[in-house]
Amino acid sequence: MTAILVDGDACPVKAEVEKVAIRHRLDVTIVSNGGLRPSIHPRICHVLVPEGPDAADDWIAAHAGAKDIVITADIPLAARCLQKGARVIAPNGKPFTNDNVGMALGMRELNRHLREVTGGQTYHAGFSKQDRSRFLGELENCIQALKRAG
Repeated sequence: MTAILVDGDACPVKAEVEKVAIRHRLDVTIVSNGGLRPSIHPRICHVLVPEGPDAADDWIAAHAGAKDIVITADIPLAARCLQKGARVIAPNGKPFTNDNVGMALGMRELNRHLREVTGGQTYHAGFSKQDRSRFLGELENCIQALKRAG
């Protein structure tokens, strides 16, 4: 059965994931290492992992499977979950795929190197209504594709 795993720290679409999952009768696990307000809905589970680098990522990667959907902006986590056959969507609605995750990892590494060399910082675009809408559409597409695949 399909489940949705959410990289919960700083995820701007948790409420949207919950609404869509409840409508489709899917279980959701929100993983974080910080305190999040738990949902009262029985299909929504919160997992609190210990503080530490990549603890939430490690939990998600260990539990993601071929019929699951992972919601994360973390590119290395996306790559790990894709290797396990999961579908991965960024909160802005852009899907991570086997075809694009390599380029995303490369650009992440390039930006890290540029920050080190120049001492500058990179800026992320703000989260817009269009991002939220694109996310909802892509999540619905993933769910429908998994249902068709049976």
